[in-house]
Amino acid sequence: MDINNIVAENIKQIRNEKKLTLDAAAELTGVSRSMLAQIEKGDVNPTITVLWKIAVGYKVSFTSLLEKKGEKVSVIKCAGITPLTEDGGRYINYPIFPFDDQKLFETYRIVIKPGGYLSARPHLKNSEEYVTVFSGSAEITVGTEHFELSKGDSMHFPADTNHSYRNRGEETSELSMLIYYSK
Repeated sequence: MDINNIVAENIKQIRNEKKLTLDAAAELTGVSRSMLAQIEKGDVNPTITVLWKIAVGYKVSFTSLLEKKGEKVSVIKCAGITPLTEDGGRYINYPIFPFDDQKLFETYRIVIKPGGYLSARPHLKNSEEYVTVFSGSAEITVGTEHFELSKGDSMHFPADTNHSYRNRGEETSELSMLIYYSK
């Protein structure tokens, strides 16, 4: 099953569990009713920004929108991952391990091409991000503070505030990201 169908099923299921109409869901998320309907039908490939708006509006983890339900053991092959993109394809997010209520985290592989940028909205209250740079460099901004990370550097920060990622270098950056959600 491709990522659009998984996202479509999950978003519709979460909306139904919360007993929301499409109009009420649009009000909560800031995503138009027509866009939500298209996403729920699997007709569109939503951007990372749109998915974050839905996750924050529904008060669920980002990967709860992306995960296949019912799997206990999984091997994730890179070739089988449908990446999510922003900034004209210069910021690429590969969802690796989705959120699990027992573990309270989700992980991603992030690729940022030279000049790539993503401005992330605040995640759920008390959430945290853990990032490690495996190649290239990345400027990570948390609130108004800027941090320049190079290959091998890691950082941890509160994710319930505005933050962004930028590759100012000439080499593609590859990062690992873990988002932790406290109870």
